[in-house]
Amino acid sequence: MWSIHAAWLDFDRDGWLDLFIVNYCAWDPAREPFCGERAPGRRTYCHPRQYAPLPNQLFRNNGDGTFRDVSTESQIGRHLGKGMGAAVGDIDEDGWPDVFVANDTEPNFLFRNRADGTFEEVAAEWGVAVNQFGAPVSAMGADLRDVDNDGHLDLFVTDLANEGFLLFRHAGTRFDDVSNLSGITRSTLPYAGWSNPVADYNNDGWKDLFSANGHVTDNIEAIQGRSYRQGNALLLNRGNGTFQDVSAKAGRDLTRPGAHRGAAVADFDNDGRLDLVVTALGERATLLRNVSTPEGRWLMLRLVGRASNRDGLGTVIRLTLDDGRVLVNHATTSVGFASSSDPRVHFGVPRHRTVERVTLQWPSGAFQTIERPALNRILTVEERK
Repeated sequence: MWSIHAAWLDFDRDGWLDLFIVNYCAWDPAREPFCGERAPGRRTYCHPRQYAPLPNQLFRNNGDGTFRDVSTESQIGRHLGKGMGAAVGDIDEDGWPDVFVANDTEPNFLFRNRADGTFEEVAAEWGVAVNQFGAPVSAMGADLRDVDNDGHLDLFVTDLANEGFLLFRHAGTRFDDVSNLSGITRSTLPYAGWSNPVADYNNDGWKDLFSANGHVTDNIEAIQGRSYRQGNALLLNRGNGTFQDVSAKAGRDLTRPGAHRGAAVADFDNDGRLDLVVTALGERATLLRNVSTPEGRWLMLRLVGRASNRDGLGTVIRLTLDDGRVLVNHATTSVGFASSSDPRVHFGVPRHRTVERVTLQWPSGAFQTIERPALNRILTVEERK
């Protein structure tokens, strides 16, 4: 198996984290075809169509330090694709974690958890299998987050240059492609995007979009005159359904060209401003420390599961503000392409606002409430037994 990405989730809600593996395609170095021109320096990587797709895998945690492959019985293994990234979240809000898989040049997968140990592939029904023109893209990374603050998970997907990244807005029983309406398409056409953690990078209460960028073909400059090394991108959420590319204002370190691939988000210095780690082929990883002036305050939750899994992955958290607005986030480490982020759950709180209550819905099904927490702090929350 050519495995690309791994995601932890408690798919059966037994309190033990299970493992979802995203696989790409069948590749044998002994049978590698020749692609490109025969002239020196003109050979290129072959298109994915040259290779057979693979099934993804699901391993159930036995609770004794071992795992059992349940890919077949869960029906995950019935679907062949060319997976690059995965995002975990409860898209139908039934309390059970679902999995989105970004496929390269193939329709994406959305595995809906049936709550009986099996999954149903529903990407077409939910409107996320292809783009708004009905075509599959070279999907690379994915993240499920509520970007419009309506309480439902939206989906952000990166792909390659000239395709335009995809933003799908949750619309109840399906997603709507709002890539053009949000300004995402226009801003991202030049980029070949990979890992894409969605988070509130300026603490204004609205989640922003980041993408690690770099062309896939290392000799693209000789073939097409495009740049192999690209700068990363940061798109600021305006709070009105649109996003603004503020990459140039985010600093030279963020936009320094490279063959970037992985990206994970965490607050490394615990100052409430989310930082990033970005990898690049042939180079050391870059730690991007957030030194921007925050637009508001913040709250970070460190979860300790008891009946639920240890890190509380899958917990849905709602912050009710003093003006009645509700901010939603959820605990997951799986993000983007080949990346895993901090399990702590971060919220930016708008300026001049306070938090009336924090409501947690644990994977066990238990609800827990914290009244009027102090802000600008890391709050450890232990699940009540």
